[in-house]
Amino acid sequence: MQTRLADDPRKRVVWGITLVLIVVTALLGVTPGAATATAAATPPVPVLSWGPCADPGDGFECATAQVPLDYRRPTGRTIPLAVTRRLAADPAHRTGVLLLHPGGPGNSGVDFARNSYEALPASLRDSFDVVGYDMRGVARSGQVECWNDKEYSAAVDAARGVPGPGALRGAIRQGLDFATACRQRAGDLVPFIGTGSNAKDIDLLRQALGEETLTFYGRSFGSYVGTVYAAQFPRRVRAMVLDGAYDPQRYASVPYAYDAAQFVALDAAVGRFLDWCAQNAAACGFGDGRPREAFEQLKRALDADPVITASGRPATGYTLSYRLMFNINAGKEIWPELGQALRAAQARQATFLLNPPSPASFDFLNVNLAVECADRVYPTSRLLLGSLVSAHVASAPLLGPAIGLGPPTYDHNHAPACAQWQAERPSRFEGSYRAAGSAPILVLGTTGDPDTPYQDAVALAGTLDNGRLLTFAGEGHTAYNRSACVSTLVTDYLATLALPARGTVCADETPPASLGRRTAGIEVDETRDVIPALR
Repeated sequence: MQTRLADDPRKRVVWGITLVLIVVTALLGVTPGAATATAAATPPVPVLSWGPCADPGDGFECATAQVPLDYRRPTGRTIPLAVTRRLAADPAHRTGVLLLHPGGPGNSGVDFARNSYEALPASLRDSFDVVGYDMRGVARSGQVECWNDKEYSAAVDAARGVPGPGALRGAIRQGLDFATACRQRAGDLVPFIGTGSNAKDIDLLRQALGEETLTFYGRSFGSYVGTVYAAQFPRRVRAMVLDGAYDPQRYASVPYAYDAAQFVALDAAVGRFLDWCAQNAAACGFGDGRPREAFEQLKRALDADPVITASGRPATGYTLSYRLMFNINAGKEIWPELGQALRAAQARQATFLLNPPSPASFDFLNVNLAVECADRVYPTSRLLLGSLVSAHVASAPLLGPAIGLGPPTYDHNHAPACAQWQAERPSRFEGSYRAAGSAPILVLGTTGDPDTPYQDAVALAGTLDNGRLLTFAGEGHTAYNRSACVSTLVTDYLATLALPARGTVCADETPPASLGRRTAGIEVDETRDVIPALR
């Protein structure tokens, strides 16, 4: 039975914050930065010289594309983008290029394409050149570093799962420190890593590949990249799948309201897992029937007496919360594994939930935060920042305090840095998201998505002039290859342009797997994103 708004206090918090923000934004006169100017000159199409990748052997080849740093000066300074492709296995029946975008922001698109290739259906591998690229500021395309490894390690090692007094002031102070470091250390790049420029890069890649149109699959943040690409180049879309979709208007222009919904979605997903543990104590193995109480006790115990890991770094209640935030994305099938991991943490044994963020994590987090600060305009009021972050944390008692009041890391706590951002935003996209004149675009939404709330997919499908929503009734982040029903419909659309019927809902969620059966989704972290193999 669907919960009504009036019956769910967390939803009332989210909508209350949304209404307050609309009023406050109007009163403060917050306006987006100046839009990217339309340039008279045309940027040159990159020349792609394909050759072996640095680690060859999987059939992919690699190249470098030179694209403008600043699209206001399209013939000026360039930056290199790493690109990879694997040619269609059946050249006689080749359809075109399938560009895969992993999102993040911060995940490597080169790695995403190569690591996801075998999970794609043979029909797509046969008929498409599979292409990936590292977007500007990511990995091989000029990795952004605002905080170095030592600074990030110190911040996350000092964080706590149950923050004490002064945590809000500390989070705001760290946000300012991060924003200042971005301006000082990466100021020549961070103004230009926004999605408006990223989408223009994709169109230059399309031209460099010799294609009139693109077929595109983007997951999570990749759905926003796809949305902006379609908005700027609607006639260049052959087919587009946006999986784990963003509500683009709220994401970019009403960011506090967007954050509020993310806090609630994350906590609700963790809450459903713990409720399952309460009802299935033997299968879960954690909490002896009272898992919520056990989880709160575990966070406090680890804060008071951290586990020293093999690397010599401490694992605290914050470490536990941070890792659970990512692993809950894998969906219901790994719930027994999560229960066992929590039990191991209780026993102070090694587990993936007590794995402190690593240097690879810090590479991801630097870009994740910098790109979103380049894309999103928060009101600059320090009072508003403190009051709304506090409200977000209160609406999400399981993970909200640790994540919202911790150091600048993933999506949910970007406000302290982005509200104090010091770089210009010339690469931010500020146009309509309707993508008027595009081919039909398929939007995927998962009802229990902890990371990109389902209502975002509904909103995006309604925003696009030619959007079509496909719903996966299940837990976890994104839907493709986590549901045979979704995957069949998506593959048919990508291959033949046949859309699912309006209102289609796929309900073939994989149930919790038996213990001891390792699943593809276990030990999910923020540094690696792949399309899972369909089972």
